[in-house]
Amino acid sequence: MTSGSTPPPALDAAALDGLEAVSAAVLAMSGHLEVREVLRRITASARSLLGAEYAALGVPDDHGGFAQFVVDGVTDEQWRAIGPLPRQHGVLATMLHEYTPTRLADVRQAPAFGGWPEAHPELKDFLGMPILDGEEILGAVFLANKPGGFTDHDERLLRMLAAHASLALANANLYERSRELTLAGERARIAHDLHDAVSQKLFSLRLTAKAAATLVDRDPARARQELHEVARLAAEAADELRAVVIELRPAALDEDGLVATLASQVQVLDRAHTATVVFDEDGGVRTLPPAQEAAVLRIAQEALHNALRHARPRRVEVTLRGTRNRGALLRVTDDGCGFDPESVRRAGRHLGLVSMRDRAQTVGGHLTLTSAPGRGTVIELEVPGA
Repeated sequence: MTSGSTPPPALDAAALDGLEAVSAAVLAMSGHLEVREVLRRITASARSLLGAEYAALGVPDDHGGFAQFVVDGVTDEQWRAIGPLPRQHGVLATMLHEYTPTRLADVRQAPAFGGWPEAHPELKDFLGMPILDGEEILGAVFLANKPGGFTDHDERLLRMLAAHASLALANANLYERSRELTLAGERARIAHDLHDAVSQKLFSLRLTAKAAATLVDRDPARARQELHEVARLAAEAADELRAVVIELRPAALDEDGLVATLASQVQVLDRAHTATVVFDEDGGVRTLPPAQEAAVLRIAQEALHNALRHARPRRVEVTLRGTRNRGALLRVTDDGCGFDPESVRRAGRHLGLVSMRDRAQTVGGHLTLTSAPGRGTVIELEVPGA
């Protein structure tokens, strides 16, 4: 502070209480990533912050109405009795096109008021605030029925909350879009696996079965050989389908954590394949950031998939260890046929190695692969912690 400067005025108790209330509301809605839950938290926080009897939050669709509508202060039974969502009429819908707040002493006297269903609560004083991301209206929050009516102070508090709500809602939207892209990528990969593996097996199976049928009368011994080949191909196709179905199962990382999820998937693979598949961890793996846990799980799945599909192993071992930097070290080892990594690279066959390395780099991890013909394969991934 320079000499002679005037200190800023101290905040009075009411202002401090308001800031603390806004802070509590922001914390309540910022710890969630699913859009619906964020909308619910914003609505409940706004109602609690301003002491209103009812609160609602609408998100616009592409047709001038509501894509989503969340309420607080109304029971489930009341909401079902009210009926369908409000669409393109009334004060609420007009708020989806307003960049400024709307404060009314009696919402029933507003020109745009179009009434409400018989089971709808009786609303009087009203405060509506847009949730803006630049020039885009992400939604609008509405409050009604506060004892004594809404004040300038209430409007300032709600404006502050709406600014933070915009960040929380934009973050949740980005998260869901990212998840949709990830799911689309996983579907594309699984479709590729089905085409490359299962469909080829089934094509071979059909041809071999036809050959066996033509040989039954003139060369029964050869027909029996072909039928043995049919059985072998059918078993391989079943294994391929089983592997794809297992990969479709949800990871359950949020509920069970990385160690339990990985252990569960290893158990399923051990039951599904003739090879012995085992998992071991040292108890020192700390909770990792979500992106790191997802990368470890996906790389483990890819390494197991490669080993069981291509290496013809008798045993596959998966180990997970904690590291000094609070990260984790994953190792997937098989005693299968092995391969020459350089020859595979020159031939343009990647065995999922490119995607594994990309996943590792995305989370700041390091992936190494060691293999040789007849010597099995070891894949190691180290990722940093928080």
